[in-house]
Amino acid sequence: MTAFIVRTWIKIRHWEYWPFGIIQAPLFVYWLWLSVKARSLFYFSASNPSILTGGMIGESKFDVLKLIPVEFKPKTILIRLPADVNNILASMKSEGISFPCVFKPDIGQRGWMVQIIQNSEEAANYLLKIKTDFLIQEFVDAPHEFGVFYVRKPNEVAGKVVSVTGKKMLTVTGDAVNPLHRLIRKNPRAFLQQERLQKIFSSRWHEIIPAGEEIILNEIGNHCLGTCFLDHRHLITSELNYSFENLSRSITGFYFGRFDLRCHSPEDLIAGKVKILELNGCGAEPAHIYEPGYPLIKAMGVLLQHMRDMYEVSIQNNKKNGIPFLSFREGVRIYRYASSVIGK
Repeated sequence: MTAFIVRTWIKIRHWEYWPFGIIQAPLFVYWLWLSVKARSLFYFSASNPSILTGGMIGESKFDVLKLIPVEFKPKTILIRLPADVNNILASMKSEGISFPCVFKPDIGQRGWMVQIIQNSEEAANYLLKIKTDFLIQEFVDAPHEFGVFYVRKPNEVAGKVVSVTGKKMLTVTGDAVNPLHRLIRKNPRAFLQQERLQKIFSSRWHEIIPAGEEIILNEIGNHCLGTCFLDHRHLITSELNYSFENLSRSITGFYFGRFDLRCHSPEDLIAGKVKILELNGCGAEPAHIYEPGYPLIKAMGVLLQHMRDMYEVSIQNNKKNGIPFLSFREGVRIYRYASSVIGK
């Protein structure tokens, strides 16, 4: 059986790998209905007044991070192009950021061009590929990564956490028999990443991996890069809600979105002892639905509720707090600009 057929079969059997447009098609119809009710195609822009378009598209990750209190975020610097590797190394040194660190586009989505950079040579190679401004972020060496979705409706006294997603990084474990490339082929999630992984692990591709040795194939917690998302809503407690209510209230103009973060334990997560890698606004999803085996019909119900919440937050912000909706002309302009950046 060819690799193409195997990959296609894996994707057909697991809806979490289906093209984004297939899942979103029914939701698009619902969005149109909500837009008619709101009398604005860009009503969602009022969901988070301090974030461009509410965080749906085109927002600067660096600008959003600036809203977060310093104790909750890793050191991050913005590199504007054109730049050279010497500029980058000097900026890193002045900010106290060392290798390894994370490079990622300032405007981007779904893991596009997000890489862990180990040395100056890799930094120089990244510069050859990136065509837009990007961030250099301190690598947070904590074993647990989560996505926490928070919703606060302006007409209600307090917000709440509605989703907690655990992230299991892509790994394979040696058996003293198979080389790395066979271990990857035996792991469906890794097999879908085979072409990319072969470039990264070219020096070990035919190496027999000792029994019990675990190889982390990817340390970026993104589903598109092979990370397994897990439903961790059992961690939602009154203490967790309290921690993220306080954190969210400290971020001006934030009502609706997902914290992508790292911490040292689930207990630290509940206590709010976290480092926020990114704060994603209304364009984010309650990602626990991508747990393997999560029923599609149930996931669609979660997404419909998600859209209802977004609508209510936006409408209440508009009526209660006087937050205007983005105009059609401005919304189209931002969309075209963001699309051109991501397409580079």
